[in-house]
Amino acid sequence: MALIKTKEQIETLKEGGKILADVLRQVKDAAQVGVTPKELDKLAGQLIAQYNAKPSFKGFQGYPAVLCVSVNEQLVHGIPTDKPFQTGDVVGIDCGLWYKGLCTDMAITVIIGQGSKIAEELVAVTKQSLAEGLKEIKAGKRLGDYGSAVQNYVEAHGFAVIRGLVGHGVGTAVHEEPRVPNFGQPGSGEVLQAGMVLALEPMVSVGSPQIITEADGWTISTRDRSLSAHFEVTVAVTDEGYDLITPIIW
Repeated sequence: MALIKTKEQIETLKEGGKILADVLRQVKDAAQVGVTPKELDKLAGQLIAQYNAKPSFKGFQGYPAVLCVSVNEQLVHGIPTDKPFQTGDVVGIDCGLWYKGLCTDMAITVIIGQGSKIAEELVAVTKQSLAEGLKEIKAGKRLGDYGSAVQNYVEAHGFAVIRGLVGHGVGTAVHEEPRVPNFGQPGSGEVLQAGMVLALEPMVSVGSPQIITEADGWTISTRDRSLSAHFEVTVAVTDEGYDLITPIIW
């Protein structure tokens, strides 16, 4: 069962969400050719500390870093490395933080320098699929309405929705119920209620939707090593639609 957040909790989450968006914006700007994922991770940690917040990923189930930085075929949960970014790399940057006892979650995908045509299209479609899904977020709607909107948009553009990973509730824990698939049938799934706080995160690949976990035990990649992209926002469901907890920065 989803946890319903109070108005006070949602206001606090919005404060944390603004901080998270500002951190991610600065990290995004720093992601350039020659910069390493570890350098981005260090920057994110410094910025979060300046806001008197705490990273929610570092130490979560043993995860060793502030950010997840996933490059090219890496879809999510990439542990930051010392390998510098190269022109054309497709880089997913995922971050979460605790602020005043509540946590928010957010991710973007950027292309380093000049990207290939297929990379540009992948990122654009993934981003827009989230916008399409958000149109279905409103009290009384169902999770399948959201998932169907994302899936239909992605597949109409010739890409694949990852099915082995889903979005989730968030707020008092890094991961809460309900699970939020990026695929499904309209009218199916749990009914959305005002006060639900959800991390919505389409994950899309150029090729197969199948995924594997790499040898580090964390990084999840596309099985066929095709390019992938990932966008995520935290929202609060309302009777009228939704409130963005994490401002959109792309």
